[in-house]
Order: sequence, then C-alpha cells, then structure tokens
Amino acid sequence: MTPLALGATAVALAGPVPAALARWKRLHLTPIASLVLWQAIALAAVLAAVGAGLSLMTASAWEHGTGTVGVVVAVLAGLLTVVVVARLLFSGHRVGTSLRTERRLHREHLDLLAEHRGSLGRVRVLDHDVPVAYCVPDVAQPRVVLSGAALAALDEQQVTVVLAHERAHLAARHDLVLEAFTVLHRAFPRWVSSDAALREVRLLVEILADRAALKVGSAGDLGRALLAMAGARPPVGAMGASAVDLVERVRVLSLVRPRPLQTLALLAVAWALLVAPTALVVAPWLNGL
Repeated sequence: MTPLALGATAVALAGPVPAALARWKRLHLTPIASLVLWQAIALAAVLAAVGAGLSLMTASAWEHGTGTVGVVVAVLAGLLTVVVVARLLFSGHRVGTSLRTERRLHREHLDLLAEHRGSLGRVRVLDHDVPVAYCVPDVAQPRVVLSGAALAALDEQQVTVVLAHERAHLAARHDLVLEAFTVLHRAFPRWVSSDAALREVRLLVEILADRAALKVGSAGDLGRALLAMAGARPPVGAMGASAVDLVERVRVLSLVRPRPLQTLALLAVAWALLVAPTALVVAPWLNGL
C-alpha cells in the first residue's frame, strides 16, 4: 500500500492540491510562510514520486525475494525512479540554460542601448515610450531598468519605491525561487501538474518585494506607481514591478500586519508535508528490522 499511497500523494500535490490552495486568498497576507508552504508542497511531490519507486523496489524484494516476479517489479520500480529523476534533471537543464541565455543577451543589449544613471544608483534608463520597470538577475552584475516613460510618469518618491521593489527581488534572489518552480512544473507531465503553484509563487515574490518597498515609501506611492505601469510586460527572464496581478497586490498593500497564528499554522503544515513522504518510505525498512 505504501507505493500506492506515495504515488497518489505525488499526483495530488502536483495538481489538485495547488489548484485548490490557490483559491485561498488569505495566503497572500503571510507571504513568507505561504512561500515556504508552496516550496514544501513542491518538494513533497518530488519526494513522494521518487519514494513511490523506491518503496516499490523494497516491497518487491521483501515479498518476492529474488524470484522472477520480484526482479521484474524491482526493475520496473527502478526505471520509474530513474524517469522521475531524469525528467527533473532535464527540465532543470533546459530552464536554466534558456533563462541564462536570455538574460545574458538582454544585459548585453542594455549595455549598448540604455543610459547609465548614476544619480538613481546604478540604474539603466531605456528610451521606451511605455512606462516599465524591471530587473535582470545575475550573480555578478544584475541590472535594474527604468524606461524613460516611467521616469516621466512617476514622481520622485514613486521612483524610489519602484527601485526598492526591484532591488528587493535581486537581494532575495527571487529569480532562483521562480526558476525552481518552473523546473518542477515542466518536469511533471501536463496531465498531472497544475500551473497554480507557479502562478501563486510569482504573486508571492511580488508581494514580498512590495513589502520591502514599503520600508522606503508609502502604500499609496507604490500603488499609484504600479497602476501607472499597468499593462507593461518585462522581457523574458526579467522580473517586472507591474507584471503580476496588480489588483490583488494593491488590495494586500492595505492589509500589512503580523499574523502569527496563520504563520505558525502554515509552517507546521509545510513541515508535516515534508516529513510524511519520508516517513512512508522509511517505515517499511524500520518494520523489517
């Protein structure tokens, strides 16, 4: 029963659970704990999928020994585990290579076309008639970009909070969080996975950057700046201030306060999700001792 339980857990955590959880808007009020929960769900799905194959191999060895049935089942279970791991590695290679190539090319274009504004603190200003602000992550030399139209549309305080938002993305390396979820989303078959987790994580990292921006400006300044840039889309591989669910983010801006009970509850659920698949895999071994 353990392999079946783990397999069902993996499928549920890859699709139905994220789809249902994404409807709970209260998660947006505790973005750090909610992000930890989404990470736990993703990791638990992987652990359950890999654990299903490993536990099937173990169960087959104990029940059938080295007979033909045991060998066949063990081989099939091993192949299942290899396929899961291989899909993860292949997805990671494709996503990582694509993102780094896109970002490198865009940084090169910015260096050629954008104006370096030292007065704004190492910001590139791009001659573009659409108000937009975004950052291009990089380990050594990340870029923060504002369009000329954004500078014209925003006042000084709004520019300050928008730049703080983008720098918060770079400082927290939110790009790595999104990359990991993109890898997991593409690794699972389409008929199993849901895009709800990736969509929610994109929103949560924007909410976190919004909260960092509130340390240097007001919710009103940030809200007006975001609405002024509504509709703008950053380049592929970049993270834009106004690219994700502005209506929900503006709503959450007015609800910033500690929520310790919800935070503790979400962290407890996240911990339980990580422990459960591991316990299901280890339990048969402990019983056999």
